[in-house]
Amino acid sequence: MNQRQYPIGTPGEAWGAEEKQQWLAAQQVKRSYFDDVVSQINQLHEQFDVEQYGALEYPSNTFPLFIVKTRHWDNSKPNVLVTGGVHGYETSGVHGALAFIKEHAEHYSQWFNIMVAPCISPWGYETINRWNPFAIDPNRSFKENSPAGESAAIMDYLQRHELTFLMHIDLHETTDTDNSEFRPALAARDGTFNENWNIPDGFYTVGNSEKPTQDFQQAIIDSVRKVTHIAPPDNDGKIIGAPIEQEGVIHYAGKQLGLCMGLTDAPYVSTTEVYPDSDNASPEQCIAAQVAAVKGALEFLRTV
Repeated sequence: MNQRQYPIGTPGEAWGAEEKQQWLAAQQVKRSYFDDVVSQINQLHEQFDVEQYGALEYPSNTFPLFIVKTRHWDNSKPNVLVTGGVHGYETSGVHGALAFIKEHAEHYSQWFNIMVAPCISPWGYETINRWNPFAIDPNRSFKENSPAGESAAIMDYLQRHELTFLMHIDLHETTDTDNSEFRPALAARDGTFNENWNIPDGFYTVGNSEKPTQDFQQAIIDSVRKVTHIAPPDNDGKIIGAPIEQEGVIHYAGKQLGLCMGLTDAPYVSTTEVYPDSDNASPEQCIAAQVAAVKGALEFLRTV
């Protein structure tokens, strides 16, 4: 299904500074990172170590960036990383990360050192956007000399502390606005032709093709199916254009594409995707699915 012409730019021509400024001027604040996210993080200081790892200084606001860590970091335990809000508009990724911290992180700290970055892209959270103010996708920018401050900030933090991880799980959503807004905007920005994909109805994961982990992905899927439904493939046996590797699982090349899933060298990596626009899933179920995904991943790691 092909999308209508995007209202900014000239078809076939990549955006320059003028078009990017035009796009930025059209963005509006729709919710508050400080009210929705920082207020919850501020309630965690008694139970967890909360650390500001950077700040994004944008004309609209300065956004502090936070990591939450379980107490009594023990070098004899493996480290695990949970990230949310790399795409700020993907609400359950942010609130799923926060819910996991509050409800389960202390329990799992018996076996793991847990680090959570609940909202990597706060400007995107506030404006319900995939990009940052410079029309850059943070989830294609986890690479050397990153053009996205969101990606660079957490990359720098992890490099400074020389942290290694057994697992990294990155919490995302696939929404109807991927077809109505974000993919058309991407094609317009790059001067390419957009062809929409089928939006999968249900939960799925994106594993790293550079280090596939079939049993690990299966554990996540099995945990989430207790909370919400797993996305079936389309008529071509694909999800978002990628072939099915196993039920509810596709693969992308994490580091090659600059994805957040390639942020570390963890042997166990997964990107979760829930579908908040489904008639069969509430916002609460989407958050619960993100929490179930993290729990399923950790339960699997306790057995390896």
